Order: sequence, then C-alpha cells, then structure tokens
Amino acid sequence: MCFLAVQLTPRVGSPFLSTFHRPGPVKRFPVLTVNNILKDVLTSYLQEEKYEAELCRQMTKTISEVIKARVKELMIPRYKLIVLIGIGQLSEQNNLRIASRCLWDPSSDTFASYAFKNSSLFAVANVYAVYFE
Repeated sequence: MCFLAVQLTPRVGSPFLSTFHRPGPVKRFPVLTVNNILKDVLTSYLQEEKYEAELCRQMTKTISEVIKARVKELMIPRYKLIVLIGIGQLSEQNNLRIASRCLWDPSSDTFASYAFKNSSLFAVANVYAVYFE
C-alpha cells in the first residue's frame, strides 16, 4: 500500500498566497483601445459589403478571429476574452434590440462594444474581458 500525506491548511507565515495570488489585475483592460479595434475591423471588413446570408455567416467567423487576435496582441495578462459578432440585414422595418447580461466582478471584468451599419447591413461586435485569478 502507498499513502501520500498532504497538508491542506497553509502553515503560518507560508509565502504561498503572497507569491502566487493577486487580488486584482495589474494592468486594466483598455476598453477605449479595444473599441477602436472593433471600429477599425468592422469598418474595414463591412464598409463595401452587401447583405448576403451565407457571406455574413462566414464573415462573423472571420471578423471574430481577427478581433480576438488583435486584442490578444495587446498582451493584457490574466484576462479571458469572449468575442461575439452579430450581422443582420438592414431594412426599413428593423426594430432590433440587443442586450446581454453577465455575472462577473465589476471591479475587474468589463466589455467593449461597437455597432456598425452601411446601406444594406448592420453589425454589432462585443468583447467581454473576464479577469482570471
């Protein structure tokens, strides 16, 4: 038989928590910079496009990957990213409202959002940044 003894409670004066635990982000998530990335990517990809369902389905994948890569280039430590893109047909009867609800820590978690439209389509891009301790 083999037994392994594990200490479950930290010893008094143990450096474990002070060495590895950070109570909050060292670098804040740059919402304004990410908003500019969203505006730049949506405008460059969709400015001249006309709405076609299949094209927009592919564009949501492409745009979300580009946005995720551009935000990751900012090298913001310890944030998990969620990128959501929605593209729809613009018509005179559009009365669309988009909402989201998140359970997070308002002192460290945040989001960036940008809405775009041209003559035939609209797009909404959201980047949610959740701090990972």
